[in-house]
Amino acid sequence: MPGSVSPTPPAATVDDDAPSPAAVSGPAHLLRVTVLMAGSCLPILGAVLIAPVLPKMQDHFASTAGAKALVPLALTVPALSLALLAPFAGVIVDRLGRKRLLIAATVLYAVFGTAPLWLDSLGAIIASRALVGVAEAAIMTCCTTLIGDYYSGQRRVKYLALQTMCASASATAFFVLGGAVGAASWRMPFWVYGVSLLLAPLMASALPSPAARTATDAIPAEAASRQARRPFPWRQLAGICALTFFGAMVFYTVPVEMSYLLDDLGVADSGVIGLATAIASAATVGGAVAFARLKRSPDPMLPAVLTVCAAGFGVMFLAGNAPLLIVGAVINCVGTGMLLPALLTSAMSRLAFEDRGRGTGLWMAAFFGGEFVCPLVLLAVESAVGSLAGAVGVLGLVAVLVAGGLLAVRRRVGVVGSRSVPEQAA
Repeated sequence: MPGSVSPTPPAATVDDDAPSPAAVSGPAHLLRVTVLMAGSCLPILGAVLIAPVLPKMQDHFASTAGAKALVPLALTVPALSLALLAPFAGVIVDRLGRKRLLIAATVLYAVFGTAPLWLDSLGAIIASRALVGVAEAAIMTCCTTLIGDYYSGQRRVKYLALQTMCASASATAFFVLGGAVGAASWRMPFWVYGVSLLLAPLMASALPSPAARTATDAIPAEAASRQARRPFPWRQLAGICALTFFGAMVFYTVPVEMSYLLDDLGVADSGVIGLATAIASAATVGGAVAFARLKRSPDPMLPAVLTVCAAGFGVMFLAGNAPLLIVGAVINCVGTGMLLPALLTSAMSRLAFEDRGRGTGLWMAAFFGGEFVCPLVLLAVESAVGSLAGAVGVLGLVAVLVAGGLLAVRRRVGVVGSRSVPEQAA
């Protein structure tokens, strides 16, 4: 998902026998896991809930200068906040404390999320959405960090995997909910952000404050000194981050543009738009599950996965009716469902343990940065080619070229060695 997918530790670093710092059974444990999973879904709520009502927002602000570019930003500007804050999120969490920051961010999420209900200015709405992204960055980082604090060994892997699946599955539900509620008014979906006010008290009562690390967890002075002198692997990470930036545009095209593409085909009902986008989102979940079951090295798969994404874009470009457009979106989303974990595991395979935190932050910055520019790039291409469907077709062509480039690079340098894929707990 897009905004809350968490890296799973490589199998080599998982200690199956390590005891978890928190209880792993009983009602308190179940409530704790439920609250953490619900909190992890909030960034997904912010990312997709209003997608089905974007055409109605466009009509409402038709007289506002630049509305064609600004209205899609209402959906994607939280991703910009996430992209800017991701590299520093870990530092912020460590300094302010996980639980306290999580509760404060969850309350602010409701305040900023419901603000468009009372705002009449498109600029003010976009500003409130940017603040939603700030709260999302804190929520996502805190929930993931608390999972790491509460659990260890294979249980930590299990709950990080569960976090990913919950976030991906929730996107489908939120598309349907946004479309159904948005049928009454484009403002109505913003009421849903108030649900976080119900979640904040549960966080306060169900989440224990994580204990500080014990002395046995400390890094030996000599090892710490070596890590301090060890350079960060910028070159190894630069290529995958650049590919992730492009992959994020491929990933986010259907969620952002599906409503506009259906509107161009004469489908104006928000409920139908939400259902169609939810079907495509369900295909994303299916792609992610398929990738986990394959358990193969991610790098050799990337050209094929990008080709699947491009094929979906091709069908969407040629579609002359809504059913065919949905078929193309489903094909594309099966590919993007595999693309996201492939990119993430490829990045993780390039990082040593001591670099993984900062490297993950940079990867997240690249991903959410690509999400943010996605509608802007497509708008620019649309202006050049004359239609949004044409812009989607151009993006599919670029995806084919990128896939071909990856194949050419692999053939030139050869396969140095197979990379292990993190085990995904069911």
